[in-house]
Amino acid sequence: MASLQEGNGKGQGNEKAPDGLNRDKADGDHISEHHWLSVKDKLRAELGSQAFETWLKGLDFHGIDGNIVSLAAKTPFIRDWVRRHYADRIRDFWRQDNPNIAAAEIHVAKSNPAPAAGAQAAGDKRGRRAAQGGSSAKPHMTDSFGNILDPRYHFDSFIVGKSNELAHAAAQRLAEGSSVPFNPLFLHGGVGLGKTHLMHAIANETLIRHPKRKVLYLSAERFMFQFISALRHKDTVAFKQQFRSVDLLMIDDVQFIAHKNSTQEEFFHTFNALIDNRRQVVISADRSPTDLQGIEERIISRLGWGLVADIHPTDYELRLGILQSKAEQVSEIEIPCDVLEFLARKITSNIRELEGAMNRVVAYATLVGRPVSLEVTRDVLRDLLRANDRRVSIDQIQRQVADYYNIRLADLLSARRTRQIARPRQIAMYLAKQMTPRSLPEIGRKFGGRDHTTVMHAVRKVDDLRQSDHAIDDDLNRLSRLLES
Repeated sequence: MASLQEGNGKGQGNEKAPDGLNRDKADGDHISEHHWLSVKDKLRAELGSQAFETWLKGLDFHGIDGNIVSLAAKTPFIRDWVRRHYADRIRDFWRQDNPNIAAAEIHVAKSNPAPAAGAQAAGDKRGRRAAQGGSSAKPHMTDSFGNILDPRYHFDSFIVGKSNELAHAAAQRLAEGSSVPFNPLFLHGGVGLGKTHLMHAIANETLIRHPKRKVLYLSAERFMFQFISALRHKDTVAFKQQFRSVDLLMIDDVQFIAHKNSTQEEFFHTFNALIDNRRQVVISADRSPTDLQGIEERIISRLGWGLVADIHPTDYELRLGILQSKAEQVSEIEIPCDVLEFLARKITSNIRELEGAMNRVVAYATLVGRPVSLEVTRDVLRDLLRANDRRVSIDQIQRQVADYYNIRLADLLSARRTRQIARPRQIAMYLAKQMTPRSLPEIGRKFGGRDHTTVMHAVRKVDDLRQSDHAIDDDLNRLSRLLES
């Protein structure tokens, strides 16, 4: 009997063994997931939020096979980029928790043919958005008064980085339709940085979520034209009723009503009427309210009532992310990683020109039947590359910063570390990284032979200061405009 009980006990133990193994595997997977979260925190701290959000945030942990960590990227381009630039650092950080790890392997995640029920709503929304640009749907959306909205411009197609994250977050929050603590939303930035994209995205998203809301989108120039037409036909009552009955009024490029006194008068009263009735207003311009010339002071004051969101010039990581997104939409031809990197370094002026350059390369390769390569890219964009090389140099940035802060150029390049010299030097390094295609070592050499890690530290420091110190942010915006002009 005792032996039978022992036998039963062993049998029970054998029955439990698989569960025990599964439990051990589950515990191992849980520990590895925890390690991956720790590695991601270290990567974010070392590389900065911009690079992390663009390339590493979307990586999924798929397990450990022997001594190889398996991670999945969303696209082949991201897989290749992470393999080339970050795989070694991922391995090194992982080995701090698990010394047995020999390598990190990045592959492309397989698409899931049957999405989970929880993802259905997001999938439905993406489907609706895709349909707007598809051949089976209307080619254009319009606002509540028939003005055409660009179907390409949605939040899904807007690439977010440090330079535009505030503007994007505010625009998206407003479009969701929930109550926002700001009115108006004022978006400003240079040509081709994404203001109009966000304006159309707000209108498109609002109409998708709330079809019954009255949305009116138009340029300031068209606002002026319609007002003048109403005056000419003595129909200003209808004009006022149209503009003051909307739930969301969006006026693009408000700087174009500068010195137009009658138009500004009507704009002022329309603006006040909407705000008083708790209707939302979104305005865009090429500069901040305080820098608008030829606009009445009372209008400038009201434009600054709400949230003023600046869209800064793009940095290298954001430009590369934009190109990667565009490349994924090109099905007829493959665009190598080195071509995208080359374009992101060379075309630094604005997003519109960057996308135009890529379109030229793709069109040439498609029509002529040649594969895209660096040689083809240089040949097709010869004129554009020459123009960009002439735009801003590190020498120009150094001279402008020295003049702006009233210090000697020699001090800026010297080894002096007093605050009144060190901070302008860091700002000059930051601008050199943002506004020129030069590498970190090249920038370091131009600043008295400094190491590239010094430049990297300066860029991160100024990037952090820009978020917390409005004076620094204003200085950088003014310096950027001075250099671009």
